Amino acid sequence: MKIPLQPINIFIMLTVLISCNKQTNQSYDEPKNEQIELRVGDYLTEAEGAKMLEELSRNYQTAADWKSRSKAIKAQIRKGAELDKIPEEHWTVPIKVVQGNKYEMDGYSVENISLEMFPGYLVSGNLYKPLTIDEKVPAVLSPHGHWFKPEDYGRFRADMQLRCASLAKMGAVVFAWDMFGTGEDVQHEHRSADALTYQCFNGIRILDFLSSLDYVDPERIGITGASGGGTQSFLIAALDDRISVSVPTVMVSAHFYGGCVCESGKPIHKSGDFETNNVEIAASIAPKPLMIMGDGDDWTRNIATVEFPYIQNIYQLFDAANDTEYAYFEDEVHDYGISKRKAAYGFLAKHLDLDLTQIQDSNGEIDEGFVTLMDTTQLKVFPDKHLVKVQ
Repeated sequence: MKIPLQPINIFIMLTVLISCNKQTNQSYDEPKNEQIELRVGDYLTEAEGAKMLEELSRNYQTAADWKSRSKAIKAQIRKGAELDKIPEEHWTVPIKVVQGNKYEMDGYSVENISLEMFPGYLVSGNLYKPLTIDEKVPAVLSPHGHWFKPEDYGRFRADMQLRCASLAKMGAVVFAWDMFGTGEDVQHEHRSADALTYQCFNGIRILDFLSSLDYVDPERIGITGASGGGTQSFLIAALDDRISVSVPTVMVSAHFYGGCVCESGKPIHKSGDFETNNVEIAASIAPKPLMIMGDGDDWTRNIATVEFPYIQNIYQLFDAANDTEYAYFEDEVHDYGISKRKAAYGFLAKHLDLDLTQIQDSNGEIDEGFVTLMDTTQLKVFPDKHLVKVQ
């Protein structure tokens, strides 16, 4: 779904004044002022968020301007996330794969694996693959959001299994993994000071792993997740150029910055005289394909009138307006439901060269009925261990 370009300020009736101490006219250079301010949750009102985008849009007029701005945004994320605190050798040590059970289904397989990123540090997940791989295929990273109940947990949820299996049957290798300090990660606390740091690290190292597979095409790697998985999607895409397509779902907002420490507990949005937001972070990959999705039940309710026009204006600087889209579902809730999955399937198929017909019925409608939903024990790498309970 696409909309015509329209002025960013149509959402604003100028009923709310933005305080003068919220600076939005920054240099494109990497910030040198070390003053740190966090942007957490609903830091701005909806009107303030839209006003901020309107002001930011005056700071660049050309593709070269945006490339400079994007470079500064990415530098701020890397610096603010404190990725340099992770020892250099942890970025380069070979990843060891701990193999669990493997299942063959209708058109796809599921492997339970744990990746030892460096000695003693494990990230567990599920690797979905097409049953037949005759040539190099695309890969899709599938981070999950803040669904922590053991009976309805992140990478085991029905919507996650349906999405990963469908993409695998379409021809992609897909990896879903535990958020830091959740699921099978019994080593860490999710709401710890370094959650954002290590979630970014995990995503980049998972890219290392997928790119190393001899059957994966390193030029066709996508990422998509909902809620906190949406945050991981646009952060990892911004941090690593190997991501070629990004579909952050129910997360990209001008006024909401993420309510968990794993999203906004580090100064990735504001430091000294430099400030950005999640809309700009998502768009920092331009002109690579980007789709954002929202619903009427959360902070993404304004994507059609606020966030998407801003992003589309950026893509027009590159003559790439057709490479960004939005999907909005006014009557739906904060999830990665079937409507959103259908939108993602079409976008990812188009830009990763996947075969959408593999999951369509005779009428051309998406049919996920071939997916076998498995229980928690079946999908765990270490089935005898309890899942971490996050309060």
